[in-house]
Amino acid sequence: MVDTEKLKQLREETGTPFSDCQEALEQSSGDLDKAKEILREKGREVSEDKSKRTVKAGIIESYIHQDGKVGVLLKICSESDFVAKSEDFKNLAHEICLQIAAMQPLFVSGEDIPEEVVNKERAIYEKQMEETDKPTDIVKQIIEGKLKKYKERVSLLDQAWIKDDKKTIKDVIAEYSLRLGEKIEVDQFIRLAV
Repeated sequence: MVDTEKLKQLREETGTPFSDCQEALEQSSGDLDKAKEILREKGREVSEDKSKRTVKAGIIESYIHQDGKVGVLLKICSESDFVAKSEDFKNLAHEICLQIAAMQPLFVSGEDIPEEVVNKERAIYEKQMEETDKPTDIVKQIIEGKLKKYKERVSLLDQAWIKDDKKTIKDVIAEYSLRLGEKIEVDQFIRLAV
């Protein structure tokens, strides 16, 4: 039997349906932290199922830093106007604008990075490794590691969230998608700086 107070607390903290909260608490033997982790993992699965849905609503969110020298415009989409008008959705949009202002991503996702940009970065790393006496296979691993870090740095969805570096922006969007029950997608953004 699940403790109703824990069930209520988990529901309030995650916004997940009671049945899912109850199942997670049963699986975790009543441990709230483990239950939250189970729900997060399930949220990723739910988000992946939602990937086939189309996003046809959304908002344009803007952010101007208080010094007036950095500004962001973000187009973020959901499946319905109902969700797009919700405070949770607007909060997510604002959080992503703050991320863009602070971390200066260049692309929405790693798939959006043009091949010529990746090749140019690879050439730079190869040049850096020319004078090393490390074995070729180690050099290749180093170059691939540097490319991976580069993609994480310039891709918004792969960046560590500025408020919790254990989560990526993709994870944060998945959590909101689970909470709101719809697919959420960052369509595009523009960051301007003086």
